[in-house]
Formats: sequence, C-alpha cells, structure tokens
Amino acid sequence: MNFCVVGAGAWGTAFAIHLARLGRPVVLVPRRPEQAKALNAVRENLDYLPGVVLPPGLTITSDLAQGLAGVDVVLLACPSQAMRDTCQRVRAALGGGLAPALVLSLAKGLELETHLRPSQLIAELLPTSISGALTGPTNAGEIARGLPGAMVLAAPSLAEVVTSAQSAMSGATLRLYTSDDLVGVEYGGCLKNIYAIAAGCCDGLKLGDNARAALMTRALAEMVRVGASLGAKPETFYGLSGFGDLVATCHGGWSRNREFGQQLGEGRTAAELIANRRTVVEGHATARSFAGLCAERRIDAPILREVHAILFAGKKPAAALSDLMNRELKRETLIPMARALPRSHGRSTIQR
Repeated sequence: MNFCVVGAGAWGTAFAIHLARLGRPVVLVPRRPEQAKALNAVRENLDYLPGVVLPPGLTITSDLAQGLAGVDVVLLACPSQAMRDTCQRVRAALGGGLAPALVLSLAKGLELETHLRPSQLIAELLPTSISGALTGPTNAGEIARGLPGAMVLAAPSLAEVVTSAQSAMSGATLRLYTSDDLVGVEYGGCLKNIYAIAAGCCDGLKLGDNARAALMTRALAEMVRVGASLGAKPETFYGLSGFGDLVATCHGGWSRNREFGQQLGEGRTAAELIANRRTVVEGHATARSFAGLCAERRIDAPILREVHAILFAGKKPAAALSDLMNRELKRETLIPMARALPRSHGRSTIQR
C-alpha cells in the first residue's frame, strides 16, 4: 500500500517515520514549502521532533497533488480545528483524479460550532473515500524512536482496505487493532484530552496521587456515560482509545494537555497560556465544543463542565475541585464486565 501523511508536526512526522521504517512507500506533505525544504535539507524535524533522523525512504514534498498521486491511504495529521480546511485542500489537490481508498484522521477533537468529529468532516468533504480514525495511547517521540505501542484503527465497517491498512501499518514496534465503533473511538480521543487538563490541575495544585487516581476513575465513568449517550458502545471506552489513552495523557510528562492543566493549577490563566503557545492543546477547544454538545443533548458531565468553567469562565481550579467534591453523594455505578466482553471475532476494542 502507498501512504501519504498530510501535516508535518510531531505526530505526522513520527507516523511517517514509522511507515518508512516498515518499508512502506510514504510521502510526508508539510503545509509550508519552507518547512519541506528544511526537512529535506537536514533530514530532521528540528521544530517538532528534534533528535530523530528521517529515514532515506521517506519522501517529503509541499506539493499536495504530487504527494497524493497514486496513494491508497491518506493520514491527516492536523489539529481538529484545521480538519475542514485540510480536507478541502486535499479535495482541491485531487481535482478530478482518483480519490484514495481510505482517509484517516490522526486528530483528537471536535470542530467548534458544528461539534462534528474528524471522520464526519472527512466523510462530508471526501465522500468517495472510506473515512476513519487512527488513535490510541501513543506519544510521537516514542513512536518515532521505535519504542513499542498499540493503536486502534476505526472505520464504519471493516472493509478489506481497512484490514489491509491494519496489516500494512503494523510491525514489531506498533500493533494496530481494528474497531467498527468509530463514534466511540473518536469520542474517547476527544474526552481524554479534557480530562488530562483536569489531571494536570491536580498536579499543579499538588493534591497527590489519591486525588489524581480518583479523578481518572470518575473521568472514565463520565466518558462511558457521555459516549454511550452519543451513540458509542460503552465497552469501547475500556480499550486503547478510551482508558488506554486516558492513562497515557493524564500521566505522561510529554502530554501537552496535562502540562497545560498543571500550569492552570499553578495559577496561570488559560488565555495567557494559549496566547503564548506554539503547539496546539487539543483539549482547550474540545472542551468548549464538547460542553456545547452536552448542553445541546442535555447530557450531565460534571468534570467536563468544571474544566470548561476553568478554561472559559475564569473559575479557579481549587474552586472547581471543591464543587466536584461537594456534589450530592451517590452510589458508585459501574457497567458489568459481562457487557464489555468482545462480541465476535475480536472486533471489540477490548484488547487481548
């Protein structure tokens, strides 16, 4: 299979390196010509992934039409708020040519205003391709260096091109599972970023391990409830795209969302942090979009609501924690594990 990765930030570059290491034909397409020129000159992404050499087999061009020519799978490695524009650029570059069989989002967020998931935008703007998502607990630097990891490749149905892509993108250091619960897989990737901001607030407030463990446990319960209310399969959130990514993002020292939350807990404001950032904190915009979606659907999500208040209403993290701790007491309810068992042929996102 031939691959094209659109977007040369840390994650796009890392996944292109992974594919090249597997010996797959892959083209990396930065948005800016000057970035493509620099990457070709030094064979290293000094801005986003310093210290990792780009393999000789990795082709780099800023000509999107050239990068898309003859490819089977396109991976869109852009922030969620840039997904619509990226899809429009891909459509324009394809012209009247043959569309790729599979277009996958590497983003984790919802579009503001519309509340659409990345795969929904792909389906809307590139309707002749199968749309899907590739997600999970993966840090770009670790994947680029060849450290072991696992991901979920989700699509509306597990067509032959999806399973072929699973095989082509899997290797000794990265194992891919498939899921037909595209809704759940994408919502898990969105929500975990919001909860990672909350976990970072706990760190910034120096609340200790007990508080973070309790927060993550209740965040998972909220993730399941919110996701199921939006049409996802509850068991999906116990897999790599839900619990797995939640653990990685809430604990990882590399996590932008956790670090962002920690700085909030230490007394910085969201506005000043966003204004001075070069890289995107997906959980920031996603908290606004998801809060709007939950309000629209009348879904109760207390942790999400408090994170939104911290980010957009100036609420102090300590006050948000106090309000969570003083909510009406209730019985802990859990989904029985029998309901989370694989249904058939390993298609559930519960991993083995």
